[in-house]
Amino acid sequence: MKHICHITTVHPERDTRIFYKECKSLASNGNKVTLLVVNGDSFEEDGVQVTSLPCKFKGRIQRFRKASKIAFKKALEINADIYHFHDPEFLVAASKLVKRGSKVIYDVHEDLPRQLLSKHYIPKYLRKPVSVFVEKLENRYARQMTGIVTATDFIRDRFLQFHNKVESIKNYPILPAISNESKLKANKNAEIVYVGSITNERGLTELIKALELTKTDIRLNLAGKYAPEEYRNELVKLRGWGKVNEIGFANRVKVRELFQKSFAGMVTLHPIINYLDALPVKMFEYMADKLPVIASDFPLWKEIVEGNNCGICVNPMDPEAIANAINWIYEHPDGAEEMGQNGLKAVHEIYNWAIEEKKLINFYNNLLNN
Repeated sequence: MKHICHITTVHPERDTRIFYKECKSLASNGNKVTLLVVNGDSFEEDGVQVTSLPCKFKGRIQRFRKASKIAFKKALEINADIYHFHDPEFLVAASKLVKRGSKVIYDVHEDLPRQLLSKHYIPKYLRKPVSVFVEKLENRYARQMTGIVTATDFIRDRFLQFHNKVESIKNYPILPAISNESKLKANKNAEIVYVGSITNERGLTELIKALELTKTDIRLNLAGKYAPEEYRNELVKLRGWGKVNEIGFANRVKVRELFQKSFAGMVTLHPIINYLDALPVKMFEYMADKLPVIASDFPLWKEIVEGNNCGICVNPMDPEAIANAINWIYEHPDGAEEMGQNGLKAVHEIYNWAIEEKKLINFYNNLLNN
């Protein structure tokens, strides 16, 4: 039995990728697993020991300094066989673990340098130089890690340019959570659903404008947090806002309820560089729940959505195109039913965690054996 320690200074203790997928998979394969989190709950579940580290901080800079220091100190006490961390702000501390002889995995959830190009809290004139600087810094420390896992193939290929132990572990749905119930019948409400961060870059302005052009009784179930919070003030001024069911933050149970009563799932993100090769978790969760997907017409997404005939891809900057897709699915329940079934089939055969779990276990075995 190996002792594996996962570390996050940013994510919650029940983060889907970290806790439900990676930690539980490693524990179920005979490993002792500890997950260190900051300002969460401590508990033990399915062989995973979650340990919360109290830490008071204000803002990102203090979190970077204080949370990483506390997590590093606890990691040393644990003396695990391998460490697996999830936040770029822990890279400096991780390099110290490597220098002490520990095996360390860097889990890259997002393409951080490209992501910074659209961050609202960074002045526009600074985004490019900040992105370039961060990429050089991230690459410098990533070279020192024992191994790297990434959430997409695009990010994997970036790190493969200078590291030979990199694996893409995608955030596909967990198969047992997939329903086999028939959905998409006449008992569906005249509602579509969007779940996730509510930002301009994720296409919410265009989506709400599209509601003005959809059939009279169609409404949007909008679940998530606004970023920035002031963005809501822009959305409520749009005429389509009158057709929005504002949910706020939704837990896993609530999200499933929204999926159950909606006839399509929305993921019409803007064509900015860090989204073009992304794999949004919600897109696959829509598919897993037999919801037809209305997605941005990025080449990769068209390959997944239209290639499997499980939805419609549109220009995310065109409210009329978005509305036409919504109206078509609403007016063609048989076609929607077929799309839903195709999405579920694709998840069962390709886009599921069981496949990614095997890759994760093999990656660990190779690192530990070497």
